[in-house]
Amino acid sequence: MRKIRVMEHISLDGVIQHEDGEDFEYGDWTAPYRSSAGLEAVVEAQGSRFDLLLGRRTYDIWADYWPKADNSPIANSLNGATKFVVTHRPDSLEWAPVEDLGADPIKSIRSLKSTDGPDLIVWGSSTLTSTLLNHGLVDEVVLLVYPVLLGRGKRFFSDSADPCELALVSTKVTSTGVLINTYRHVGSLRT
Repeated sequence: MRKIRVMEHISLDGVIQHEDGEDFEYGDWTAPYRSSAGLEAVVEAQGSRFDLLLGRRTYDIWADYWPKADNSPIANSLNGATKFVVTHRPDSLEWAPVEDLGADPIKSIRSLKSTDGPDLIVWGSSTLTSTLLNHGLVDEVVLLVYPVLLGRGKRFFSDSADPCELALVSTKVTSTGVLINTYRHVGSLRT
């Protein structure tokens, strides 16, 4: 059975957005904090073999970047992974290997999760992340927490996310102050 692991670069105030836009001017805000230790931690958290589970917007952003990226271990692993994509436009998926998750993505993800194969990694895709958590499909959340406050931008969870509880499994810190926190999904929020 496959596990679903959500991984995210996140500011202290919960922002995950990286691309510049009309209402967001801080693209690539993680760059000053990158380190070899941070890269090693990401590679370790992803594992040596994995597939990607992505929302359509993240897929499009990554499909525009990673196939042209240098011949690095991270680029090679992302380009070689099968990309399972939640989309209404499956005919335009070109970054291969790729499969769309069809009309009922939650049913497809449950089925995919029950198969043998590498773990499924979710990057970005805040709406998909919230949906997966709401349906109890996430096994782990790995947050790379940067020592910055951005004030605005797309947040880790969409407004439709149900409150939930996570248990801290491990934490590491890089020399640049990035915390790499791994959490296990516990369930609904207790009050």
